[in-house]
Amino acid sequence: MEKLVIIPTYNEKENIENIIGAVMNLQLQYHVLIIDDNSPDGTAAIVKSLFAKYPGQLFLEERIGKLGLGTAYIHGFKWAVEKNYNFIFEMDADFSHDPADLPRLYDACKNQGADLAIGSRYTKGGGLVNWPWDRVMLSRGGSFYTRLITWMPVEDPTAGFVCYRKEVLEAINLDAIKFVGYAFQIEMKFAAWKLGFTIKEVPIIFEDRKYGVSKMNKGIVKEGILGVLNLRWQSLFKNYRNRVKNEVSPPMHTFSQEVMAESK
Repeated sequence: MEKLVIIPTYNEKENIENIIGAVMNLQLQYHVLIIDDNSPDGTAAIVKSLFAKYPGQLFLEERIGKLGLGTAYIHGFKWAVEKNYNFIFEMDADFSHDPADLPRLYDACKNQGADLAIGSRYTKGGGLVNWPWDRVMLSRGGSFYTRLITWMPVEDPTAGFVCYRKEVLEAINLDAIKFVGYAFQIEMKFAAWKLGFTIKEVPIIFEDRKYGVSKMNKGIVKEGILGVLNLRWQSLFKNYRNRVKNEVSPPMHTFSQEVMAESK
């Protein structure tokens, strides 16, 4: 029960078997939890067909409908903490996050002092491949905007390729995290930062999906813009730290941001 990779899905039939296989083929004892939001394309059925191939390593949680990325991860985080996994990963199903980078995130948390390791597109050594210019501008602009408003010293605050130590997820009141898109990724990092955990950014190359359809929409962008302002407002004028902190949590760590040396 050392390492769990959480992958939320909605209509990922073209990718799901291959992404699960890519994680398992690392042969580094990763477990995989799929959180499927009742995909009409049969994604969950494909996952079920793989149970016999990966006994005791592959798990599926099915939800009643498309409830959002943030709530899917919160569901997975609670499941992981209950099962007592020590390192919990976020990863997309579409290969924009390279499974081969999972050991680098794990090493940052396991051996190099990070409580939260971020697969970063925008730190030194990171980058983007095959993204349209409008998505690049939206992503880079969103990252700059987030740093400007929140003062959080993270180069890629909207990143969705992340490794958490269990203690981070235990310390955060997950029910207080309400955002579902960009703002969810930002708030999880913001909460960890405000609670004093050590954050490190590991450079990755992010490649646009080859199969399936992006879930980005105007509502997610709007939530990101307003959500960042809301976070800043709460941190300035309300006791944000007390709201997101569990009543019983592990000792806080001193925050430090470090950039991992590129090893690709």
